[in-house]
Amino acid sequence: YMKVSVFLPCRAGSERVPKKNTRTFAGIEGGLVKIKLNQLISCPSVDEIILSTNDDEVIQIAESISNNKIRVDRRPEHLATSATSTDDLVKYVPTIITEGEVLWTHVTSPFIDVNIYEEAISTYKKLKHESNYDSLMSVTTLRTFIWNKEGAVNYDRNKEKWPRTQTIEPLFEINSGIFLAETGIYKQLQDRIGKKPYLFEVNDIDSFDIDWEEDFFIAEAIYKKLND
Repeated sequence: YMKVSVFLPCRAGSERVPKKNTRTFAGIEGGLVKIKLNQLISCPSVDEIILSTNDDEVIQIAESISNNKIRVDRRPEHLATSATSTDDLVKYVPTIITEGEVLWTHVTSPFIDVNIYEEAISTYKKLKHESNYDSLMSVTTLRTFIWNKEGAVNYDRNKEKWPRTQTIEPLFEINSGIFLAETGIYKQLQDRIGKKPYLFEVNDIDSFDIDWEEDFFIAEAIYKKLND
C-alpha cells in the first residue's frame, strides 16, 4: 500500500489574474478551487488533500464541499507572498506531510482531471516497483523549431535547415500539473522531484495552465466546450 497525499498550494492575492483561484469559472461558483478539489476527491488513489492557503475565501469553498479527504493547512504569511520562492515552499512541505508520497498539483490546471491523476499515480507506483525512476513530473512535449539567441537548440541546421517536425528530437516543458515524489526526497534533496524523474507526457489542452488574464478566458471557453 502506498499513501498518496496531495499538496495543493493556493495563496491569496494573485497579481496577474485577480482572484484567480476563487472567482466564478465557466459558470461554476467556487471556481478553480472547487473544480480541483472535486477532481482530487474523486481520485481513488488519493488518500488526503492538503490545501495549503492563507486565503479565507479558499477555506470557505473547501468547507462548503465538506469532504473528509480535505485538510486545510493555514500557511504562514511569510510563505504566501508573491516573493515566496518555490524552494522555500518545497522545504515547508515535509513539515506538514511527514510520510508517504506527495502529489504536488495546482488549481490553475483545470484539465488535469481524475483520469490523468490516476494514470500518473499508477505509472509512478509501477515505476517505483520495477525501475530506477524515483519520481514523476508532468511535461508537455515540444517538437517544434526551438531557438535561443545563438540559433537552433533542438536540431542541426547544417544537416537540414527545416527538418520535418516529427523527426526533431523532442524537448520537454515542465507544465507544473503534477509532481510526484516521496517525502524522503523532500527531506533529503529539498526538492519536489528526485534525481531520476520520469517525464509523464500530457497533451497541450490537458496541460493548459492559467497564468494570465487571457489564459483564464481561453480556459473557460475550452472547459465549457468539453463539458457541454
